Amino acid sequence: MTDPTALPRPLTARPAGGLSGRVAVPGDKSISHRALMLGALAAGETTIDGLLTGADVIATSDAMEALGATVHRGGEGESWRVWGRGVGALIEPDQVLDLGNSGTSARLLMGVLAGHPVRATMTGDASLRRRPMGRVIEPLSRIGAQIAARTGGRMPLTVTGTADPMPIAYELPVASAQVKSAILLAGLNAPGETSVIEPEDTRDHTELMLRAFGAEVRVDRTERGRRSILVGEAELTGRPVRVPADPSSAAFPLVAGLLVPGSRVELPAVGMNPHRTGLLTTLREMGAALTMQNERTEAGEPVADLIAEAGPLQGVEVPAHRAPSMIDEYPVLCVAAALAEGRTVMHGIGELRVKESDRLDAMARGLEACGVTVEEGADWLVVHGTGGRRPEGGATLDARLDHRITMSFLVLGLVSEAGVAIDDARPSETSFPGFDRLMAALGADLRPGVL
Repeated sequence: MTDPTALPRPLTARPAGGLSGRVAVPGDKSISHRALMLGALAAGETTIDGLLTGADVIATSDAMEALGATVHRGGEGESWRVWGRGVGALIEPDQVLDLGNSGTSARLLMGVLAGHPVRATMTGDASLRRRPMGRVIEPLSRIGAQIAARTGGRMPLTVTGTADPMPIAYELPVASAQVKSAILLAGLNAPGETSVIEPEDTRDHTELMLRAFGAEVRVDRTERGRRSILVGEAELTGRPVRVPADPSSAAFPLVAGLLVPGSRVELPAVGMNPHRTGLLTTLREMGAALTMQNERTEAGEPVADLIAEAGPLQGVEVPAHRAPSMIDEYPVLCVAAALAEGRTVMHGIGELRVKESDRLDAMARGLEACGVTVEEGADWLVVHGTGGRRPEGGATLDARLDHRITMSFLVLGLVSEAGVAIDDARPSETSFPGFDRLMAALGADLRPGVL
């Protein structure tokens, strides 16, 4: 998490020659969170290879230790080891659980706590305390938890879990993997079946990992959407987990490789879960020279090596139904759209307004400051591309303490006329530790300070 007492770390990205090389991006953040949580809920030992060691995941690790699990943190290239307590056996923490900037930690942990007879208070940084939690509070209250939050369902909040959770059948009003996962995790300790229907398919890492740890999970189709069904009173058993490279993190060097003239970038072992590949689909529609090699399955998750080569892109219309499969990648897609030929129209992206920042507004204002024309609505954005001409750049932008905004505008700086500066690059460490070093290894020109 970004330390509020530390000094900001401004960073400037300037245009440079072609990017080239083979670099490994950090482990998948979504899978890392879930591996730690299920390891803590399982009986016995769980070993985790490739765990993301960014601040968000460390916040989850700290929380699970506070709830009674034992976590041995691996060094560079070493496995992490978790000794769990079993479903229903977590203990009440003797401290406030500070989840930093991590919305995933907060929402999934609310589900875990709801099904345990414990009381815990959760907080986070300024950004997380602004994010609404009402969509999680409502179904968890039906299961039997009592949740006291600030006005608007915001943190800090206190979860009083129940010793007798009730199974529910819940239909999500808005597709959300985090809300779905919170409900399923709360249902682990409930009798009978807990089910969730989602109007659009979202990432299914929770369902896959619950099965891997021994829970019975079924998925079927209804007229109203995909339904995930968990058989409660599950007994989870520790197991080895291998975390693939994070496709959301891979998006930044990938898009840079597509945009910086003369580039060829290789990214090995990237997670290819079909509920996470909306950006790749969109980039291919835009004409990107994007290749997948060595497709395989590791620990139940599909992975592949990605190769991105620079070339012209064409603006496209991105349908609303694709949003759940690429919700974290829209900021960097905006950068690709800024250099495409013609307009790129993104529909149904209102969810971006309640992420770590109002990402829709942040991208619109930042692109405008760099000379790119945009049109913005409540849940849509139009980016008018330059047809491959470098945008003006020359701006120092407020990253709004948002890791994906930070990295997206640094990518834009690499293909602008005058470079782009970010007021504080520290937030990138929450999901992509070593982002600066990795990009520099590819040949990117990143320099401390502002323009």
